[in-house]
Amino acid sequence: MSIIQALILGIVQGVTEFLPISSSGHLVIAPWLFGWGLEPQSAFVFNVLVQLGTMLAVIAYFFKDLARMLSITRRSIMEGTVLQNTESRFVLFVMLSTVPAVLAGLLLKPYVENAFSNPIAVAIFLMITAVIMFVSERLNTKRKELTELTMADSIWIGVFQIFALFPGISRSGVTISAGLGRRLKREDAARFSFLMALPIMLGAGAIALVDLFSLPEITSQIAPLVTGFLTSALVGYFSINWFLSFLVRRGLNFFSVYCLLAGIGVLLADQIRG
Repeated sequence: MSIIQALILGIVQGVTEFLPISSSGHLVIAPWLFGWGLEPQSAFVFNVLVQLGTMLAVIAYFFKDLARMLSITRRSIMEGTVLQNTESRFVLFVMLSTVPAVLAGLLLKPYVENAFSNPIAVAIFLMITAVIMFVSERLNTKRKELTELTMADSIWIGVFQIFALFPGISRSGVTISAGLGRRLKREDAARFSFLMALPIMLGAGAIALVDLFSLPEITSQIAPLVTGFLTSALVGYFSINWFLSFLVRRGLNFFSVYCLLAGIGVLLADQIRG
């Protein structure tokens, strides 16, 4: 992978990680459309590592909130009042929401890796994402604040994160949709979606780092990986800010239409290429 390719894919990751249009799907489609022919294992490791860049963007954007919540949670643990405190209870629910995807990821890892080399599967998953978001907008009644989140809500949203293991299923799209299905406001569902991604991104990044050192000619990949990481972090920060502002005014329908058209476009491109 060249530095130019890494720069382009870093931008793609930064933009699409938080918009509900599947960053992993676009990281499969972009090289396929450009005909880059990247080595599958190297591409998979790169795709996971640039997620660490967008994880850094989440930490930077929500730094004050995260610092406050972790401080309060530490004190609540010492006092034995975790469930009684709103902030510490929220942290607990975020951690619980990651359990389904962690367990599923360990079981489905070979199938997930194979999906990263199948643009047709990505196209189909994109269209599934479109349907999920469209339906969730019809069900959304916007009755609950984030402070009213329950344990059942967090686990329900976490179950939906399992589907996002596959490229083309937007993690933010399906988890925000799950939050809307539990009657959260759009912007609150998005905030929970972004924060619940942190443990998953950290775990996936740690595994990818292990895989990285098993790659041949690892030294030649350092520059592209660093480029992709930094680019995705910078672009991701501004992407979060724009998307949260957008959700206050409008819903997911625009992104639902985009995912549908993108999926159809990939299928048509595959037919044209023969």
